[in-house]
Parts: sequence; structure tokens; C-alpha cells
Amino acid sequence: MTSARRTGTAACVLLLLFVLLTVLVAVRHGAPLPGDRALHRWPLDHRPPVAVATARAVTATGTGALPYALAVVAGLIAGRDTKQRCCAAAGALAVLLLGQAVRYGLMSAVARPRPAVIDWATTASGHSFPSGHATTSALTAGLLVWALATRASAARTSAALLLLWAAAVGLSRIYLGVHWASDVLGGWLFASLWLCLAALATAPLVRARRADPTSASRA
Repeated sequence: MTSARRTGTAACVLLLLFVLLTVLVAVRHGAPLPGDRALHRWPLDHRPPVAVATARAVTATGTGALPYALAVVAGLIAGRDTKQRCCAAAGALAVLLLGQAVRYGLMSAVARPRPAVIDWATTASGHSFPSGHATTSALTAGLLVWALATRASAARTSAALLLLWAAAVGLSRIYLGVHWASDVLGGWLFASLWLCLAALATAPLVRARRADPTSASRA
């Protein structure tokens, strides 16, 4: 099976899973899904100050300017010369920005309420599904993994660390009580789907670059 076909198959599976999850959330009018309440209650009884401070620090890395800066860094890593680096950085940033725009639209359409404010251990705003922090960190990690895949040295170790970071950001949202577990799962599914679609959309450009003999000479 070719790489494009594998990516297309993964996109179809992810789309199906995300649509099913979104429909479940919508038909229940935002009510917690099975397992959401249990995963929400556990952190309420396990919040020592040091753990809360750590979770807040981790969750802060999943929003703000940092993810966008890292998306640009991903493009700079992937490029082989100045022109390619600029194009790749702009492309990676566009993937993140467009993904965020679609996510905002989904959040507004589903309009799922967050857990009760009394359970929050940090501030939050907007609707709950899919989780913005989980989506943003997963998209950013995916872009960096893509960039590092073009560099053989330490790519696997770096990719594992990036995926662990994205997972930690998502889990911190559950621990801090501002999202249901299904919100975070939705964010991960959406980010994975968006990255697959981005890979499929840019595949012709990648093939053209590989077929251009001058690109290899400039590298």
C-alpha cells in the first residue's frame, strides 16, 4: 500500500470516528458521555498543590503564541534552502490556523457546555467540544513530527517526546476539570484527521519537489 493510500485510509477512519463522537455529543445535548463523569471525578480527589501547579504549567504550553511559533519552526526544519524554509513555514502555519478556524466553527455548532465551574482548577472560556488545547498541541506536535521525519538523526526520540507532550496537554485539561474526557478525545481525533488531510493536500507538491533534480542539488 502506498503512503498516500495509507494516509487516505487513516483519514477515512478518523473522519468516521470523529463524526460518530460529535453526533453522540450533539444528540445528548452536550451531556457527559459514558465514562466522562468517572474520569472527571477522580482528579477532584487527587489535586495536591504541586500537581495542580504542574498541570497548569503543562496546559499553558498548549495555547497562546507558543504553538504558532513551533509551527513556524517545523517549517524551517523541513525546508532545505531559504525558499523552501519560507514556504514550509508558511504552509505549516496555515495548517494550524485553518485547523483552528474549523475547530472554532465546530465548537460553536456543537455548543457543548463545560463541566461545572466549581470543579475548575484553572480558568477557561468558550464551549467545550472539541478541546482547544488538545487540538492545538496535537496539531503542533504533528507538524513538528512531520518536520523531524525529514531529518534522520534522533527523529524517533523527538517524535515520541512531542507526542507525549501533546498527550500531557490534553490530559491536563481533564485533570484541571475544564473539559470532559470526550472533549479531549475529540480534539485528538480532529487534529489527527486535519493532519492527514493536510498531508493529502500537499502530497502533489512533495512529489514535484522530489522529482525536481535541482532541489536535490540545492539541499
